[in-house]
Amino acid sequence: MHDALPHTPPFYTIDENGWIIGNDPARGPWTADGCHGGPAAAIFAWAVEMAVPDKQLTRLTIDLFRPVPMSGFRIETDIGRNGRMVTTIAATLINREGKPCASATGLLLRTEDLGEVPNTNILPPDFASKVSVRFPGVKRGHDLPTFADFTEIAFPASQPFSPGPNTMWMRTTALLEGETMSGFQTMCPLADCGNGFSRNESGMTVSFINPDLSINFHRDPVSRWIGASFSSQWESTGRGVSLATLFDTQGPVGAAQQTLLLQRV
Repeated sequence: MHDALPHTPPFYTIDENGWIIGNDPARGPWTADGCHGGPAAAIFAWAVEMAVPDKQLTRLTIDLFRPVPMSGFRIETDIGRNGRMVTTIAATLINREGKPCASATGLLLRTEDLGEVPNTNILPPDFASKVSVRFPGVKRGHDLPTFADFTEIAFPASQPFSPGPNTMWMRTTALLEGETMSGFQTMCPLADCGNGFSRNESGMTVSFINPDLSINFHRDPVSRWIGASFSSQWESTGRGVSLATLFDTQGPVGAAQQTLLLQRV
């Protein structure tokens, strides 16, 4: 893994009492004390991987039903089926008042070396020709620094950002000080951005909040720059879905899906 984005604080700090505290890069745009879903997903992945270190986290599904507080939370895990090949786990994120804010389920698999296997040759866009851009704006609920201010993004030179399906690259800060992010953790911040980067209308006129996120993972990325091809389907009922293929400079590494709640702003 390459280093994280330099000269930025990590998403989170763990204090002497074990509370996980959000730093500025973890903050979302909606509320001053609410974390962006991407860093929240990454810290869920960290907790699950800590609980089951002998297998590879392969699928993580998160339900977000309260803001994840910047001011502090903890994550409790409960291992379900723990077989020789497959482990399932549940995790709950709890705030300082003892209220659950989000929950997750994970699937972890044993890995082994199978040698060469046939695969589909899907090539990513040319990384060398990427063009760095500013994070697209949304209608914010506060004036404090957010995830967008500490995240580097780029688009293929042939495809600038516009409403509808998009392909992009992203690099973020570290998850925790002094720790190297796992491959799964590295994917999480980008995976949660599908609703914004495949928006079908301006973020100043429609909000597109995701109350859940599901990530599937099949290969470790080779660098901290991760790419994604996003698309969204919106319906007049206020429901939608965002789908993404996640990749690195060599090809696909996983996939992500979000359920969308659409509202006029």
